[in-house]
Amino acid sequence: MERGYIHVYTGNGKGKTTAALGMSLRCICAGKQVFFGQFIKDWSYSELKAGEFLPDFEIVQFGRGCFISRDPTEEDRRAACEGLIRCSQALQSGEYDLVVLDEVNVALYYDLFGVADVIDILERRDPRTEVVLTGRYAPQEIIDVADLVTEMREIKHYFNEGVEARAGIEC
Repeated sequence: MERGYIHVYTGNGKGKTTAALGMSLRCICAGKQVFFGQFIKDWSYSELKAGEFLPDFEIVQFGRGCFISRDPTEEDRRAACEGLIRCSQALQSGEYDLVVLDEVNVALYYDLFGVADVIDILERRDPRTEVVLTGRYAPQEIIDVADLVTEMREIKHYFNEGVEARAGIEC
């Protein structure tokens, strides 16, 4: 690619990570390399197995779990900052055609690192590298530097009827 663009998938609706995974698959099928860094998450999601089937897909989790029932700790901040360093390396390396920072907006919302830190690594990336930032609560500063912003809006979700996450669909 001659120039990589910055995509943001945000909002309270389902599908942000799924959209980033779809773009990742499209890139891989076009013969490109993908790095997929997941912030916050530490569960055994099905997509973690993708590297076994897709040799050009690297996925790494930098999380210690969801903050629904607890406040972030210093260990959470340390894990997130280490993840941001690893994503920065991937963005600058020229090795990857697409780098995904999954749930980075949630990490920003919980002050695991600063918006200026994310903007800095975006500015220092290899200019040919496409990048996707996902997660609810995208700050205006991230929206401002993005080339494409999509907001997923929940209209109806079966989770509200008691349906738990299902393997291969939500996890």
